[in-house]
Amino acid sequence: MIKQLRKVGNSNALILDKPILELLGLEEDGQVQLTIQNGNLIVTPTRPLQIDPKNLNDKLDYIVKKRKKVLKRLAE
Repeated sequence: MIKQLRKVGNSNALILDKPILELLGLEEDGQVQLTIQNGNLIVTPTRPLQIDPKNLNDKLDYIVKKRKKVLKRLAE
């Protein structure tokens, strides 16, 4: 999935869709740990909420359906 950075004041923000936040077990104003490893940014919830597997599959299906074209291009 490709996301666009957005200008917020003197900084840039990465806006995460609600289904992504739910998959990560994050809520609005939740805290994340940022780690850089081999040139990659890793975002890890500090206190993830527990989600049930069916809800996880529903959210993944939603994301795949919504971003089908982008995912297909990435797979090529």
